[in-house]
Formats: sequence, structure tokens, C-alpha cells
Amino acid sequence: MTRETNAAPATGRDLRLTVLVGESDGWHHRPVYAEIVHRAHRAGLAGASVFRGIEGFGASSRIHTQRLLSLSEDLPVAVVIVDTEERIRAFLPLVDELLGDGVAVLDACEIVRGRAREENR
Repeated sequence: MTRETNAAPATGRDLRLTVLVGESDGWHHRPVYAEIVHRAHRAGLAGASVFRGIEGFGASSRIHTQRLLSLSEDLPVAVVIVDTEERIRAFLPLVDELLGDGVAVLDACEIVRGRAREENR
């Protein structure tokens, strides 16, 4: 028998790190975005996701696009990591050396965790 509850999901204040780089940016024969994900994993952060853009421009001011007539090999990529402010700020030096022409953005955010996850904690 399951007990139904109207309680709101647990929330908490955290920090979101979004790292914007080019798809072709590399670090020691590995894509920068992959290096960031692996460093975040080794650092024990809560998680990291990589999103590939379909069009954008950055420091070069050149537009990169996925359109068929001008296939780009350097589409924009965003790596998003959310964790506590303390853990994200401690991770920043590990990202800084990888940035090159990229940029990192920090946003305060509120995390909504599902009930199942909270029950497993």
C-alpha cells in the first residue's frame, strides 16, 4: 500500500555552471567538452550534461551553423553542471585552464528533486 502525499518536492539552492566552447576545441587529443565532463566526474560533482547547438557564434564572431549548405565542424557546445556553490567554485580552476576562447557562466538556481530520489538518500 502506497501512501499519497501532497507535499512539494524537496528543493535546495545550488549553483549552475555552464561552459560554452566550440565542438572542435581540444585538450590533449580529446574534445574540451569531454574533458570537462570527465573532470567533473572525477571531482565527484552531482552530474554534467553536454548540449550541442545548431547555430551560434563566439569570440571569432563567425557564425557556425548546422544548415545543410554550410555544415560546420565547430558548432557551439554547452556543458551544464549543477551542484552546491562550494563544490562548483572549487571546480572552477579545473575548467579555467580548458576555456581558451570559451566562456563559463555561473547562475544561482533552485533544484527540485523528485520524491523517489529524496527517499533513496
